Amino acid sequence: MSASNRRIPTSHADLAVWETSGDGLPVVMIHGNSASKEVFGHQFAGAAGQRFRLIAPDLPGHGASSDADDPGRSYTVGGYADAIVEMLASMGVERAAVFGWSLGGHVALELFDRFPGLVGGMVTGTPPIGGTPEEIMAGFQPSPHAAVPFKAELTEEERGILAFIACGDPQNQDAHAAIMRTDGRARETVFADMLAGGPADERRIVATSTKPVAVVNGENDPVISHDYIASLPFANLWEDHRFVLRGGGHAPFMQMPEVFNPIFERFAADMENIAASTPAAGGSTKAVSAA
Repeated sequence: MSASNRRIPTSHADLAVWETSGDGLPVVMIHGNSASKEVFGHQFAGAAGQRFRLIAPDLPGHGASSDADDPGRSYTVGGYADAIVEMLASMGVERAAVFGWSLGGHVALELFDRFPGLVGGMVTGTPPIGGTPEEIMAGFQPSPHAAVPFKAELTEEERGILAFIACGDPQNQDAHAAIMRTDGRARETVFADMLAGGPADERRIVATSTKPVAVVNGENDPVISHDYIASLPFANLWEDHRFVLRGGGHAPFMQMPEVFNPIFERFAADMENIAASTPAAGGSTKAVSAA
């Protein structure tokens, strides 16, 4: 497998994009709050990277992407999703699946309404939330550190807390570097937008969309409420199962790729089969290859 980097201008920011040379279905990989595209290294280096066209952008204000020109417009779940739609158009991608982690999962669910060529999606560490503060908080475990991921300025101790939430290691230097690089306005703005009801109603999306939604979480995720996720109705839950990976934390794709990757690869293969057998939005059936 070979992977390459490119930079794609959008109206939100210039996005740094990492992609593999696989000629199968494109799968967009969306990282979480204060992280970067490099969190998906185990998937890029694995069988999925060889077979499928994995596409991982740094969100505006994160990683090697530029900061947003208009933070209030771009540092929101909808703004991030819109930037990805623009990116895909620039890359010539008409059909794709999506995988989103944590905040990236909320962006992935937003794409169900915004990207007509979406085949299906997988989320990890992401409870599909409603539009009110009560419906939002119901999806997460109570924590004395709940406000830390959404503070513009972080102390060293708070960076360690956020690193622990993300990858289970408060001293992880890659996590600290990603956190320090992130535009603090992105953390602050996305939280305000969520509380104000800015994102789409994700409960509605999973309850009504006919596109498959895969749910794969770590058993020991310190963020999400498994009981809440188990209570949600899904119109098309992939494999009719909510996966809970024993011993996994908030990012099982990083922490236990030997368990996560076979599930991810099976999901991508199923989405490729669906894409090959169903018409593209507004057109006839067509295969998708690298642009």
